[in-house]
Amino acid sequence: MPDRIRLDGKVAVVTGAAGVIGTATMRLLAARGARIVAVDRKKAELRSAIKDLPATADPLLVTADVTREEEVAEYVHAALDKFGTIDVFFNNAGIEGEVRPITDYPLESFRKVLDVNVVGVFLGMKHVLPSMLKNKKGSIINTASIAGLMGSPHIAVYSASKHAVIGLTKSTAWECTGTGVRINCVCPGLIDSRMLSAILQGRSGGNEPPPQDKIVERIPARRLGQASEVAAIVAFLASDDASYVSGSHYTVDGGRTAA
Repeated sequence: MPDRIRLDGKVAVVTGAAGVIGTATMRLLAARGARIVAVDRKKAELRSAIKDLPATADPLLVTADVTREEEVAEYVHAALDKFGTIDVFFNNAGIEGEVRPITDYPLESFRKVLDVNVVGVFLGMKHVLPSMLKNKKGSIINTASIAGLMGSPHIAVYSASKHAVIGLTKSTAWECTGTGVRINCVCPGLIDSRMLSAILQGRSGGNEPPPQDKIVERIPARRLGQASEVAAIVAFLASDDASYVSGSHYTVDGGRTAA
């Protein structure tokens, strides 16, 4: 059966492109016809992430730190210089930070998490939006988390940063009323990834994390999610099929937050 949701000719900028969700999303967007601008601060991992993209993706690789405004402006300029437009922006770069109680959390680490997860999202929207608003079209998808919808022990700082991403998403969507630009966010749950492994390891005090069957007991789907399942929601939000969707947060969590 042919893929109905197509992105032919659209230009998609993906930050955090070398991470598991960024890579999976980039590949799906490319498979559906999008041209790709891949952004990450890790050059070697970024090269590996784009190597299997189809020729039609015509990928542009940009190494950048999303916390530095001049580097954000540079990746936006590079995308516009090559393709002339940005139709889709997957504002995805993020870190989990340290996993420890708030009373033991270093201020420097607190600021680093907010810098990447909140400032990085803010700067991305700040510099991508002018082009989209000029063209009166575009879709921005920010990566939040179910940790932005609920409390979670030992990752209070990460949780706070993702609450902020949801707030930025909803408020900026209102600012873009009537412009043709849509802004939404995805809230992944427990996704099989390096980040989840790091959080579980941190909570176990450096010991072996609990077995997977214990981890998934509170997930109605009874399994971890896959990055490809997050990518599918991002691809939908990027498409014209989501033309009436803005200011929303989409949970991809196997029903974890249903209760």
